[in-house]
Formats: sequence, structure tokens, C-alpha cells
Amino acid sequence: MGAQKSIHAGKAKIDVNVDFSHKLCASLMLPSLRGSQSPLSLVIGSLCIKHPNLFGGSEKLDVSWDKGLYDSNAIIAYRRPRPEWLSQQSFVIQHSVSPEIGVHGTPIDNFSQSGSGGVNLSQFSVGLDLTEPANSNWSSTTSIRFKHIRPLNDEGRSISRDLDGLPVTCSGSPHDSMVVLKQESQYAKANDHSFFRIRFQIEQGIPLLSKWIIFNKLKFVASKGVKFGPAFLLTRRHGTISSICNWRS
Repeated sequence: MGAQKSIHAGKAKIDVNVDFSHKLCASLMLPSLRGSQSPLSLVIGSLCIKHPNLFGGSEKLDVSWDKGLYDSNAIIAYRRPRPEWLSQQSFVIQHSVSPEIGVHGTPIDNFSQSGSGGVNLSQFSVGLDLTEPANSNWSSTTSIRFKHIRPLNDEGRSISRDLDGLPVTCSGSPHDSMVVLKQESQYAKANDHSFFRIRFQIEQGIPLLSKWIIFNKLKFVASKGVKFGPAFLLTRRHGTISSICNWRS
């Protein structure tokens, strides 16, 4: 059970998508869930607002909000037009809440309040993205963002330890902060019979203040596809190298 709607307001476009079906089915299967949560928790949907000419100079504004069963993500992006030979700039604000399953995993009971054993991550970031002009088959994007990450329990309260009493932040405080510099480069080449693509992503945490996180991460993904008659063979390789530590004065 859901609804989709697109609305044009002047030059702006608004897309709305709402779905109630998944959570209502879970509520019918497990009556104990009924009445335990607010009506808003039953909503799964998205909202997208796009304006191609905000101040009359071809400035673009994109606002999006997505909500799942246990996660949500909101992004505001503002882009100013620049000559094609210069880097394109985007000012981005983002906030997301999602279960932390990388360390704590998904419990056996898939209908628990969250999918993470009671630990959720609230992440707020603000920063600038720079997209370099396309050069042959290469593309490159550089971003610098301030990130503030706060662990929450299922009731939305800040926590510093999980259900086993172990710390859930690197600094030991109720939150971790960092400035992240990220460089992403991609090479892609394709023809009628095959394609090849490789992407490198480098992230570095810059410790501007004490107790801010220092980390380095290198990630690469390579994929190649070849066409054999009616069939298509695809291979993919990926890897990650990372290190993390704390800066203390």
C-alpha cells in the first residue's frame, strides 16, 4: 500500500513516494509490535525537491529525504554554475541514521527494534565536493567534509557503550568528530564487445583537534565484462586497506 506523486511548482519539481505495506505486514504478523511505536514509524518513503534555477543564475538546489524501516537519510546539495574547464563545486549537508551492523551484526530476531543489537549511528556531515572536468576516460572527484557521528540506542538516546558494556566510540566520549578528505578517481572504457572499469577511493581523517579520529583508507574496485555470443561474462575484484588511531594532545 503506497502512493507516488510528482508536483511541478514553477521551475521546481517535487517527487513524493510513500509506502506503508512492509511495516504493516510485520505488525500483523507480530501483534506485540502494535501500539509500541508512533504512526510515523510505519512510513517507508522518500521526498525529492529539485530546483534548476534557484536565484536566476542557473544555481541548482537538490533536497532529498529517504526513510526506511530503521534508517533515514537527508541530503541538501547546492551547486553553482562554473565554466566547463573548471572544477564544479557542490556544497553538501547530510544527516543519516542507520543501524550499526558492521561490528554488532544482525540479531537472529529480524523483527527486533533495530537490526543492530541496540546500536544506531547518527551521522551529520557538511562540506564541499569538487568534480574535475572529464578527461578522456578518466573522471575525478575530491571532497572535504566535517563529520560528527553519535551512537544512539533504539529510543534515540546517546550512548557510549553497547549492551555488552564495550565502548562504541573511538574517543570514548558520546560522539566522534573528524574532518575527512576523500579523493575518488575512475577509469572506464567500453565498446560493443567489452568494457573495463576501475575505481580508486582514498580517504584520510585529518586531526584538527585533540581526540579527533585519524584514519587512512584505500579502496579499489575493478570490473571487466566480455561478450561471448548471446552471453556476457563479468568479473569483479575489490579490496580495502585501512588504519585508524586517535590523536591525543
